[in-house]
Amino acid sequence: MRKVFLGFIVYALAELALLIVIGQNIGVFNTLLLIVATSIIGIYVVKNKGMNSVQNVKNTIARGEAPGPALIDTVLTFSGGVLLALPGFLTDLIGLLLLMPFSRKMFQPIFYYWMRKKMKKGNFIIVQK
Repeated sequence: MRKVFLGFIVYALAELALLIVIGQNIGVFNTLLLIVATSIIGIYVVKNKGMNSVQNVKNTIARGEAPGPALIDTVLTFSGGVLLALPGFLTDLIGLLLLMPFSRKMFQPIFYYWMRKKMKKGNFIIVQK
């Protein structure tokens, strides 16, 4: 629990420092405009690209294939859009990395590892109907 709390504090301080540095370099108004623009883009991505990814998962299931890769892609795309919608430049950077197909492939093994770890502990259960 301490690590999570410490992580949030470090993240908040890093985000604040980055906002100050960027604000000094490009101006306060431009910084705020950039934050609002990335938030709007993030909302658009979640709405459109996220729904397309969900449809892709449904099509994969309808074909009788395992939805694993399509599901992982959907979760990472949705997460990238949400991170892009949140204010801050660190979240925007991570969100953009999750949205780009070539960099999303870097995150897929990490997500698979996390899922397997959760499944072994019994914290993550897949139910088939």
